[in-house]
Formats: sequence, C-alpha cells, structure tokens
Amino acid sequence: MLTSAAILAALVWATLLALPWRPWSTREVLEITAVDAGTDLREVSVLVPARDEAECIARTLTALAAQGDLGAVIVIDDQSNDGTAALARRYGCTELVRGAPLPEGWSGKLWALEQGLHKVATPLALLLDADIELAPGTLHALYARLKSEQLTLVSVMASLHMASAWEKLLLPPFIYFFKLLYPFALANRPGSPIAAAAGGCILLRTDALRALGGFAALRGALIDDCTLAKLVKRRGGRTWIGLSHAVRAVRPYGSLASIWNMVARTAFTQLGYSIALLVVCTAALLLCFVVPLAACLAGDSTAQAAGLVALLLMATTFAPTVRYFALAPTWISTLPFAALLYLGMTWTSAARYWRGERSRWKNRSYARGRAA
Repeated sequence: MLTSAAILAALVWATLLALPWRPWSTREVLEITAVDAGTDLREVSVLVPARDEAECIARTLTALAAQGDLGAVIVIDDQSNDGTAALARRYGCTELVRGAPLPEGWSGKLWALEQGLHKVATPLALLLDADIELAPGTLHALYARLKSEQLTLVSVMASLHMASAWEKLLLPPFIYFFKLLYPFALANRPGSPIAAAAGGCILLRTDALRALGGFAALRGALIDDCTLAKLVKRRGGRTWIGLSHAVRAVRPYGSLASIWNMVARTAFTQLGYSIALLVVCTAALLLCFVVPLAACLAGDSTAQAAGLVALLLMATTFAPTVRYFALAPTWISTLPFAALLYLGMTWTSAARYWRGERSRWKNRSYARGRAA
C-alpha cells in the first residue's frame, strides 16, 4: 500500500510540474523601471487602514511620500490605542479619518476602507496595508501596468519579512501554497474563473469599486482581497497579480505563534468551512508530503524509488520560490515539515470555527455571523 501511495504522490508532483500555467513558478513579477516623468500620480488617492500600527506606519508613509505627488494619503485610524494617529499626521497623512465603531457584520479592515472611500475624489485608489513599504518607483510601475494593459485592478503580493528561522521556514511556503491555490497565470487571464489579489497592495479604478457597491459588497469577507478580484472579474474587469521585491512587508513574524495565528485566521475560510474539504486537504497533504518521506525509509526498493522521485519533483517545484527570496538551497528540503505545520494551522482554524469563532485578529474576535 505504501508503494502505491508513493507512486501516486510522484504522479501528483509530476502533473503539477507539467501544468502549462506553472503555478509554482515566480514569473509573474512587477518590474520597477525608470520612472516616467509624465505619470500623474495625483490621479491616485491612497487608503491606509490602520489599527495599532505605530510599529510600522512611519516607514509606510515615508515610503509613500517618496513615490511623488499623490492625490491624497488617507489614513483611517481604526480605534488605535498606540499613537498610530499622531504618527500618521507626523509622517505625511493628508487626511486622517477617525474610525467609527465596527458595525455588526463587517470586518475591521473593510469597515475602515469603506469610511476612507467616501473621501476619495480621484479616478484611482491604492489600497495599502499599514505595514507595506514601497520602494521608489513602485507606484509608477503599478500605474503603468494598469494603464498600458487596460486593467481594472492590479495587485502585488508583498515580499514578506524573512529574518528569523521561523520566517524562512514558513513564509516562502505561504507564497508557494497561495500560488498553488490561486495560480497567477490563470488569475491574470480574462475569462478565467480563477480570481486573486493580494490585499496589502492593490491599485484599482475608483469608479469600478463604487460600481460594485464599495466595500459593502465585501462586508464580512475575511479573504477580502480575492473576493474583490472575483467581483471585479464578474463585472468584466481585468485583473493582474504578481510578485515584487519592491513591495515589502515590514512587520516581523519572529515566532511560530505569530505565524500560526496569522494563517489560522483564514485557513478554514479558504476551505469554505467544509469538513469534507478539510478531510480532502488533510489526505492530500499527507499523500504529497509525508508518504514520500515514509517511502524512502521503507524496505521496499520500489517504494524507495517512488518516494525519492516524488521528493525530487517536489523540490523542483519549490526551488523557484526559495531562489526568489534569495534563501540558501537547503531550505528547499524543509517544505514537508512546513506543510505539516500548515496542516496543523488549518486544523486550528477549523477548531476555532467549531467553537464559534470565525476569526481573530488585532484584538478582535469575529464570531459566526457577527464581529466583536
């Protein structure tokens, strides 16, 4: 039985490697070229939802100021208790919105963005998380791609903070698994049912957002970025998502617990709160990541060969992500261990949901059907 399972695992990895849209690759990248002096960034208003972001917001706003003259930089202070508002004023916020209490049925970030949207008077809006730092020229590149390809929405998955061992172990697989779930090549294809966006950095047309009904169309969505992309595509809009080293998340995740809670916040949501999908996901991860290792340790030579082939194919798919983040090649071999940790995070997410908690983030607990 182990031999058959190892052969099946090898076939799964071979199939993944052969897929024409190459979900494991890192080819969808936003390149930062020379800044076009003719680009009028005053067409762009920036919305920065911020709740207790004193640790990061100064770097975010300083980097924004270096992009050029913008239409507005609107920070929505979502009832922070750490001096976020004062720092926002000091570092270039042109308008500070004091967030109202969170209504029932809304997630905190979306409610903050909805309040900020009322202040936008420009044709384009940049949705930027308060811990995202843009390298010089990044907004020009986003603007150029949106205009040249006649896109409605363009987003970039930020390069995550990778200093600690836990970050190096778990954050590259986070990007890798996201791309497997939402293949960028398919998401970027008009007419494809796959839709994806990275909520930390999204540039989109304001009129298209308002035509959806604003952020009220997403209210309660915990995976709001991909939901937004899906709604845009349903209305005939074109979207693009890619990677870029120029978009950097500055928030550190130095401990296993911090990463665990970040992933567990939405992992079961990704599965639609389905027990059946949770079981299928568990079986698939065990087949693809545990079985090959077990087969290599077995006494049967056929099982060992199949397990080794599966591990080599697995490494081939993960290697581009490790190279993209300039990590040592030895990190490729840690993917099975990381996958098991992600499986644990998914079960944690499910357990919290079954206890009545839909999500937990920034000292807020989102129960089933309401936010607290």
